[in-house]
Amino acid sequence: MNSIVNQLSTQGLHAGYDKRTILDNVSLEIPPGSFTVIVGANASGKSTLLRSMARLLPAQSGRVLLDGADISSMRTKELARRIGLLPQSAVAPESITVIDLVSRGRHPHQGIFRQWTQTDEAAVQQALADTRLTALATSAVDQLSGGQRQRVWIAMVLAQDTPLMLLDEPTTFLDLAHQIEVLELCTTLNKTGHTLVAVLHDLNQAARYGTHLVAIKDGTILAQGPPAETVTAELIEATFGVRSRIVEDPESGTPLIIPLAHGAVQG
Repeated sequence: MNSIVNQLSTQGLHAGYDKRTILDNVSLEIPPGSFTVIVGANASGKSTLLRSMARLLPAQSGRVLLDGADISSMRTKELARRIGLLPQSAVAPESITVIDLVSRGRHPHQGIFRQWTQTDEAAVQQALADTRLTALATSAVDQLSGGQRQRVWIAMVLAQDTPLMLLDEPTTFLDLAHQIEVLELCTTLNKTGHTLVAVLHDLNQAARYGTHLVAIKDGTILAQGPPAETVTAELIEATFGVRSRIVEDPESGTPLIIPLAHGAVQG
C-alpha cells in the first residue's frame, strides 16, 4: 500500500527569528488536494508559517510533518522533490530567459549520475504550456510584465514537479487583472492534482479561490476550515480588528466580506 498521500502538517510548532518567537504552538493540517489560503494582518506570522513548512526556517520546537515524517530529517533534494516554494518578491538573474529560469526547477532531479533527460525537457515544456508561456520561452524575464513574470516563477515551481506548492503572496504588487489571472491559474493547478498553500492579503479573493482557510493572529491559529464554514463577522473582527458584514458573493456563492463604515475597532 502506498503511504505517500502528501499530508503536510505542523504539531506544536514554535518558530521565529534569532531569539524572537513568531509562531506560538501552531498545529494545523493541510488537506491533501486543497487550495489552502493563509490570511492574517501584517506581521501575524503568515510568511513565517509558510517558510517553516518549506524548511527555510527551522523550528524552535515542535515539528513540521510530511506524511508523518519530520521534514527536518529529510534530505534536501528529497524534500525539494515533494515541496515547491514560490518565495515572496522573487528576483530573477539579470537577462535570464524564461526557459532558462523555468529549467532551474529541475535542479532537485539532477545529480552526479543523472544529467538532463527527456523527462526534464518534457516537464519544462509542460510547465510552460500550463502557464501559457510557450510563446515567450526565449524572452528575457526582466522584459515581461509583472503578471507574466509571476507566471514564470509559478512555471519554475511546476517544472519542479512537486505535489505540494507553497506560494508566498503570489499576487502582491500585481494589478487586479493579473491578480485574477494568477489565482485562476492556481485554481486550475489545484483541480489538476496539486495541493496549494498560499499567503494572500485580499480576504475576498481568499474566500473565493481557497478551498481551505487558515486565519492567524499574533502567531496563533484562530480558525481553519472551508471558507463557507470559517468566514464570519466574528472571525474577521478577531483577526483584523474590523467590523464587517458577511454576504454571499452573487458571482461565486462564496462568503463576501463587506467592511462596515467606521468599522475599525479601537484598541
